[in-house]
Amino acid sequence: DGLSANLRYENGVFVGGATRGDGTVGEDITRNLLTLPDIPQRLSGTNIPDVIEIRGEVYMSHADFTALNEKQIEAEKSVFANPRNAAAGSLRQLDPKITASRPLRFFAYAWGEASALPASTQSGIVNAFQEWGFTTNPLMTLCSSVDDMLRYYHALEMQRASLGYDIDGVVYKVDRVDLQQAAVARGLR
Repeated sequence: DGLSANLRYENGVFVGGATRGDGTVGEDITRNLLTLPDIPQRLSGTNIPDVIEIRGEVYMSHADFTALNEKQIEAEKSVFANPRNAAAGSLRQLDPKITASRPLRFFAYAWGEASALPASTQSGIVNAFQEWGFTTNPLMTLCSSVDDMLRYYHALEMQRASLGYDIDGVVYKVDRVDLQQAAVARGLR
C-alpha cells in the first residue's frame, strides 16, 4: 500500500518512470525514482527484453515511517498521516535530494509494454524481475485451487498486522499470461 510506479527500461537501462496517474497518463517522477536503492538503473541477468515497463509499488515500512515522523518532529516540521501519504509525498518532491533522504522501498510485481516477455506465466516473469535486480514480495505464492486461495487469504489475514508494511489485501492473478490476455480481451479483469 503505497504509490504505484511504472519504470521503463530500454536495452536494460532505466530511461523513465511515472506514477499510474489516471491509468493512461501519469506524472513523470524519473529523477526521484533514480534515488531509490530498490530500483536498478541497469538490469542484470538474462532474457532482458529490448523494451520493458516494470510496474510496482513504492512504499514505506511501518518502522521507517515512525522514524521519519520522529525526525520531522525533531526538525519541528509537520508529521505524515500514514506511510502511503509519506511515500506518495516523497516521490512527488521537486528536489530529488529530499526523496533520496526518505526510506522508500519498491516491490516489482507486473509489467506494461514489453517487446518480449521472459516467461509465459506471472510467476515466471516475477522470478525474472528478481534475477534482473528487483525486490519482489516474498509473500507471493502459487495456488492450484480455490481452496488453496482461500487458505492463503486466511493465513495472510492472520499475518497482516505483523507484516511491517500496509497492504490493501490479497490480489489473485491467473498465472498463465495467455489466459490473462484472453480474460482482458473478453472484458474481464
